[in-house]
This record gives sequence, C-alpha cells and structure tokens, in this order.
Amino acid sequence: MPQRRLGEVGPEEPSIALIVILVYSSQIGEHSASIYNRLDPMRKNINRTLTLNRTLKMTRLVIYSETLIDLEEHLWTFIGAFVGIGLIGYIQNFYLPANDNTFLVGSFGASAVLIYGVVNSPLAQPRNLIGGHLISAFLGVTVNYLVPIPWLAAALAVSTSIVLMQVTKTLHPPGGATALIAVVGSEELKSLGYLYVFSPILVGVIILLLVALFFNNVPTHRSYPRNKHWFKVWKRTYVPRRRRSSRAGIPPLTSHADRRVLADLPAEQRAP
Repeated sequence: MPQRRLGEVGPEEPSIALIVILVYSSQIGEHSASIYNRLDPMRKNINRTLTLNRTLKMTRLVIYSETLIDLEEHLWTFIGAFVGIGLIGYIQNFYLPANDNTFLVGSFGASAVLIYGVVNSPLAQPRNLIGGHLISAFLGVTVNYLVPIPWLAAALAVSTSIVLMQVTKTLHPPGGATALIAVVGSEELKSLGYLYVFSPILVGVIILLLVALFFNNVPTHRSYPRNKHWFKVWKRTYVPRRRRSSRAGIPPLTSHADRRVLADLPAEQRAP
C-alpha cells in the first residue's frame, strides 16, 4: 500500500472543501425553497391582479364599442317620448272609461322610438309618420270587413299596408302594427270601424308630431324634420326623369323608388 504525503487526499475520500460546498449548497437550496414558498402566494396575487386588470380593460372596451352614451341626447329622447305617450294616455283617461283602452295604440310606442330617438331617419319624418299610420289604419279596417278569416286578414292587412306605404313614399314601420291592430285588436276597437282611422290613429299621430316638433328643436344639435317645408305640397315642382338626369349630371335612375322630386335637388341643379 503506497504511503500518502501530508495533505494529500486519496481518490476514494472526498476533500473537506467538497464537503463544505455540499453542506452549503443544501442549506442554500433549503433557504431558496423557503423563500420561494413565502413568495409564491404573493406571485399568485400579482397574477390574479394582472388577469383582473386585463379582464376589466377588455370589458370596458367591449362596453364602449357596443354602447352609445350621450346624456343630452338620451335626456331629450326620454322627455319627448314621455310627454308624447303620456299626453295621449292622459287624454284617454280624461274622456274614456278606465276599461276602454282604445286611445293608446301599441304602434304609437314604436313611432315614439323613431320620432324621438332617431329624428334624422327618413322613416321618422312627418310625411311617413302621418301617411304610414293613416294608410295602414284604413287598410286594416277594410281588410277586417272583407276577410272573415282572422289569420288571413292579419297577413293581408300587414302586407298590403307595407306595399302601399312603399308606393306612396310613406314607409313607417309602426304602420304595419297599426294595420294588424285593426284586425286582431279588442272588440271595442274593432267596433270603431273607420272611425279608428281618425280616432285614435290620426289624433294620436298629431299629438306625437306636435310634441316632436317642439322637443326635437329645443336642443341645438337636433333639428326636426329634415325638410322644414314638407307640408308645402303646393310649392313642389316636378321634373321628368330623362330631363332631370341629363341636366343635373345624375346617372339614370334604376327603379321607380329611386325617383325624387325637384325640391330634393340643390338649387343649381334644378331645371327651369
């Protein structure tokens, strides 16, 4: 067996330095694990906070993109609809029995959405409001008299009223409901006959229009109707289709529904 010199370590025996390193490494590992265990709840809380913040930001983005917040616009819409429908209901309760709800027609609620909420819509203009309701009411009463089958009368009343509103350029979506109510409404309402066209329809429409003309023109950002001279039918001037297209530089019109009266053109494009 060979003799080892002083301080020499054999290959089978670990050095003291290695033992010290291993001991300290184990202590450092235990200390690191202890620190990690103490920091792990904090890390989880930070991750939850970051996830919550991302969720809130995405929620705010979706709400902002899918909604329209305009407090002044909402205020005047609410006031107009409240006064218009409320006035009709007040008049009904004033001179009609409490159990006879023939003056408040369901289609007036749909009209209120248009004339108070979408004031610039072509479907919300006075011509459409008045003409659409009157035409539909007349057709609904007529179909109710002529067709004894309820489901067939309802279908005919709505479909014919839509077509006639298209023909007369008075398309007003609530008019379809006005025609339908004349067919499927209560017996008290059906007993009115053609009086239904004038009261409640004409009277209610006039009330809604007067309220709209007032409240829709109070704020500066609103203007109703778009054509302030819509009622001056005696001043309308019409121009032939071919002449209008050539003089105004407008491409040929493709359908009957595309034709417009001369009053819709700028002054410099009108034919003499």
